[in-house]
Amino acid sequence: MAVMPPTPRDYHGANWEGLRTLYLREVRRFWKVGTQTLAAPVVTALLYMLVFVVAVQGARPPVEGVVFATFVAPGLIMMQILNNAFANSSSSLLQAKMNGLIGDFIMPPLTPVEQVTGFVLGAATRGIAVGAVTALAVLPFAHLAVAHLWAILYFSLAASLIMGMLGLMAAIWSVKFDHIAAVGNFVVMPMTFLSGTFYLVARLPEPFRSASKFNPFFYLISGFRYGFIGQIDGSLAIGVTSSAALIVLLGAVCLWMFATGYRMKT
Repeated sequence: MAVMPPTPRDYHGANWEGLRTLYLREVRRFWKVGTQTLAAPVVTALLYMLVFVVAVQGARPPVEGVVFATFVAPGLIMMQILNNAFANSSSSLLQAKMNGLIGDFIMPPLTPVEQVTGFVLGAATRGIAVGAVTALAVLPFAHLAVAHLWAILYFSLAASLIMGMLGLMAAIWSVKFDHIAAVGNFVVMPMTFLSGTFYLVARLPEPFRSASKFNPFFYLISGFRYGFIGQIDGSLAIGVTSSAALIVLLGAVCLWMFATGYRMKT
């Protein structure tokens, strides 16, 4: 009697178990090296607080009536959310490509929607976790209050989702680690530092003030800061709508990349 190969499992609807497995894989991946993924960003944020706040204590005037340390702290927290969400998804997928393990992600019975969702939610979890730990670490230096909780939650989640998808796109495009480093050094870092993390964009001279209004990080940081101090350096409505639109746009690009297999094996 001929032995027939096993019939592939037929998933009706969403493969929730596969999605859950991929998400937990991404979370456990960064959790195992917590010293590097959680503790190191907090140390970096504290060094920024030491340089910009403690070392120049009394030399920096309040910003729009807000103590400088309280003004800077939300920007530092958001900076850690952005950087770590990007690092999680980009490093995970790029390492799989470089080590010849990309089949572990594209062979399981997961749709492009489930693959993108698993990677992005894992990146968002790391970004928000690092942001929460950073917020606790800077509390002794900045007396943060909650003015608008919805803004804190919305912009932190939006930022982590955007950077998780941007990290996926960068990893798929890259063929070596130098490429992903170039994206981080020449795209992510400049956009982060030129978005009002340590200053009011409204005080910049032209044309830099107008150019900053086209930086999506500016709206993420200013909206997140609005949740703490109740003041915003820009338009709250534009920040909400542009971040939502960017999530949809980047999500569509990520789905196309996974559906077509764009540069998955290069």
